[in-house]
Amino acid sequence: MKKRLGHIFLVDDNHDMRFYLSDMLIMLGYTVDTFDNANAFLDNAMDISPAVLLLDMRMPGINGLELQLRMESLCRKTPIIFISGESDKDEIIEAFRMGAVDFLLKPFNREKLCQVVDKALEMDRQRNHEFVKTDVLRRSFETLSAREQEIFMLIVQGLTNKGIAEVTGIQPGTAKKHRATIYQKFQINTSAELISQCQGVDLSQLKVTEENAEQ
Repeated sequence: MKKRLGHIFLVDDNHDMRFYLSDMLIMLGYTVDTFDNANAFLDNAMDISPAVLLLDMRMPGINGLELQLRMESLCRKTPIIFISGESDKDEIIEAFRMGAVDFLLKPFNREKLCQVVDKALEMDRQRNHEFVKTDVLRRSFETLSAREQEIFMLIVQGLTNKGIAEVTGIQPGTAKKHRATIYQKFQINTSAELISQCQGVDLSQLKVTEENAEQ
């Protein structure tokens, strides 16, 4: 049984192109869903990962750029690779400006297609990994009190209990107690473990509790 390399959403109004590409990609080990227009994709495609959207530029109704914009408004982060037989420079520039991974002009060879598809799938794997890691961290962070959240941010900056006391105005012993509570809630034993959990996470995404921090 062939290893599944990742999922591809193929949106192209050309029946022959859909048939050819989907058949080839399935034979290579990818799973593929095909759609003949953007609305069909929006109505039926599940937001899964790792996946890539292989998207034709010129289509009746919603074109490729418009679908790319719609995806952004829906917060769907599936990487997009454009395929097109007749795009102008402005369309290509706009596609990249909005975050397209690549832009392939028809006809393109199989090796180039697989190269950019695999690149996009790896990007999506990494994005999903970071999303899950951030979500797990956020759930633990939200169990902290406002003061604990403040101290959490100082711990991941490498501050000692004395340093935390100087920044916050509390006693070092109090900082130590808060640190112990944070470790307990995150099920860790050292600041190094906490810092490791935060690597690759945008801590600005963590919602700080709006209340007066207790001492």
